[in-house]
Amino acid sequence: MTELDAAGAIDAQLITGGFPEIVQSWRPGMRRTAFLQASVANPLSPLLVAGELSLLGEFPEASYSRAVLEAVGSGERTFSAIAAQAGGAGALPSGTLSPLLTMLQAKRVLAADLPLSVKPDSKNKRYRIADPYLRFWLAFLARAIPLIERGRGDLALERIERSWTTWRGRAVEPLIRESLLRLMPNDEWPEIEAIGGWWNRQNNPEIDLIGADREPVARQVHFVGSVKWLETQPFGRHEYDALVRDMLAVPGTAPDTPLVAVSRRGVADDLPLTAHWGPEDLIQAWQPR
Repeated sequence: MTELDAAGAIDAQLITGGFPEIVQSWRPGMRRTAFLQASVANPLSPLLVAGELSLLGEFPEASYSRAVLEAVGSGERTFSAIAAQAGGAGALPSGTLSPLLTMLQAKRVLAADLPLSVKPDSKNKRYRIADPYLRFWLAFLARAIPLIERGRGDLALERIERSWTTWRGRAVEPLIRESLLRLMPNDEWPEIEAIGGWWNRQNNPEIDLIGADREPVARQVHFVGSVKWLETQPFGRHEYDALVRDMLAVPGTAPDTPLVAVSRRGVADDLPLTAHWGPEDLIQAWQPR
């Protein structure tokens, strides 16, 4: 609908979530910055209004549910960090936060990810906003609405641009995992039925891609991979060396576990990767078969 190249279409998906009314306001061929500039110039643009209407029906502004969503939307991922952020003056008690998180997952507004490996780790959850559009809206637009209403959409756009590359680098990971899972199992990876990530309590290391035979606890890890989603830099030797260094921290890996990469700008020629994918491959994953 946007008539953009594959990388541009993925950007559009991260901003709009494919929400039809919003995508229809994206003129064919319009680049991301031009679309955002037009949207933040109009307080009644679909990009701004849809998020508020979606949340108001389910989660009034004064509710703890809304505070939890805003905490996760601002980048908090762990139970304790969400409790501290959503509680205001004091952290939300576990007895209050736990049922809220369960309810938000049941409504499919929040998603909870676990580290994927051969070793169970059910207490190391990381939370994220499940819907791409709502993730973008909570990260950038919710707090910008007063600015936009007084005619300062330029400031809202500056804030988005300042954080866009960092925010997108993490926001694109769930879409990449879901896209790769649509490509598999295939002839090259016949046993892969689950794709996730892995991290320890300190998030050091944190592995972007784990391909396994099942989740949440795998019998076998089939590949370990990294995502580099920058405009101008390919996946290079530095990223490859970091992946080699970190991979053995993942339970179930060995020195000969295949290494893979996903990159917006391709990969360097001399890297011994088993496979790599780019924007065109991710888009292809969503085509009817």
